[in-house]
Amino acid sequence: MSPPDRDRDTPWARVSQFIAEQMGLHFPHERLADLQRGLAGAAGEFGFQDPAACADWLMATPLTKAQLQVLASHLTVGETYFFRDANTFEALASRVLPALVHARRGREQRLRLWSAACASGEEAYSLAILLHQSMPDLKDWRVTILATDINPHVLRKAVSGVYGEWSFRGVPRGVKDRYFDRTSDGRYVIRSEVRTLVAFEHVNLVEDAYPSLATDTNAMDLILCRNVLMYFAPAQVGTVVTKLHHALVDGGWLVVSPSEASQALFPQFVTVNVPGVILYQKRDARSREESGAPAREMPVSWEPQAPVAHPAAPLAAASPEKPGAVEPLPYAAAVSLFEQGCYGEAADTLLASCAQHTPEPRACSLLARALANQGRLADALAWCDRWIAADKLDTAGHYLRAVILLEHGRPDEARGSLQRALYLDPNFVLAHVALGNLARSRGQDDEAKKHFANAVPLLARLHPDDRLPESDGLTAGRLTETIAALTAPGARDDAR
Repeated sequence: MSPPDRDRDTPWARVSQFIAEQMGLHFPHERLADLQRGLAGAAGEFGFQDPAACADWLMATPLTKAQLQVLASHLTVGETYFFRDANTFEALASRVLPALVHARRGREQRLRLWSAACASGEEAYSLAILLHQSMPDLKDWRVTILATDINPHVLRKAVSGVYGEWSFRGVPRGVKDRYFDRTSDGRYVIRSEVRTLVAFEHVNLVEDAYPSLATDTNAMDLILCRNVLMYFAPAQVGTVVTKLHHALVDGGWLVVSPSEASQALFPQFVTVNVPGVILYQKRDARSREESGAPAREMPVSWEPQAPVAHPAAPLAAASPEKPGAVEPLPYAAAVSLFEQGCYGEAADTLLASCAQHTPEPRACSLLARALANQGRLADALAWCDRWIAADKLDTAGHYLRAVILLEHGRPDEARGSLQRALYLDPNFVLAHVALGNLARSRGQDDEAKKHFANAVPLLARLHPDDRLPESDGLTAGRLTETIAALTAPGARDDAR
């Protein structure tokens, strides 16, 4: 047997297995020393002087999410710096972002970027600075930069936006002078013009549900997931890569660290070779077949898909020659395609069926979600409107419409749809939370607290593992923790 097999029953190997099962973090034999160092740091917070005793307690105790977050803060490395890996940012600045901007300028001017495993925020703010430097008309664009991490301690630092000299190693002095202000203690704080582009959230890439309209983790143009896959077991790497693939629009990009670049890990993607860096692009099955070779040089700018034909009339006006609802077989096929992340194919399947049969609300819902996950918000909104025209009392239709409107940058209309959803169902918890988040984004903290307070007792009626309707898999327990973090004393959302 190999050495790892001999170690399988040792105490620290059992701790490693426990951590993998509870958190998705992988500590193989060669990294057990890292695990021991991390638990030594966590032991003090849990009231232990001996890390081994702390480990025994952890494995014998049902852990709360707060305790798991303490573990995460000690077991993951939050060290990074601005514009880390110059080749990657050069590829983004000279090739990837210009192609995305060229394809969208003059059309639907929106960009959606995700810094997964953002640590203390330098990567996400680097993306924001890059956009400021390269897009003179940035104010005319709707830009989302989502920054997530499993470690709550580094997220708090990221939200504060305050950094020391070590975070700027290798960064030209002009960057600090232009985008940061000096603090009284000699550190640097990010300026609001950059800060407001970035939204920070706590996300576990292994356990949490994404892509999701409810958590804004869908329809991404670019995802950076660097120096994080090394923490996961092989099976978990496959799960995370698949979910990240689903979270990208067709033509979107995934960036990993050079040490993680491997075609074997990313078979769903087209490998793109750029000087000094390997990138991965999502392309649908048809375009992949046309491209032939799995690896290629940097492509010319991709063009957006042709728009879907909007529904011409409300459902009530459907032709009598086409009675009945969407046939079960096409709908089931569309669901299967959607779950595989094949949003374009799912939409095509539903559209073909809707041309022959009057669609049920569930078909309209799935079609709107599939279109939204491709970034085709106008088309998604049209199908929501058709759904609501047929059944004005369906709460889910009003909520989905609100979520799409928020992503479209139309908060006032979204607020109206959320209020209608709550008029129809005062117990619709996601609508309360969405109104709370909307109020927070406008600086209306008292109103936000009121909406969150309405949601808490509704969630308390549910089991923590219950999945919430219209949430794409979000559980009652996870949403309860999110609300607790948002309403904790001193909590703020400077990034939104």
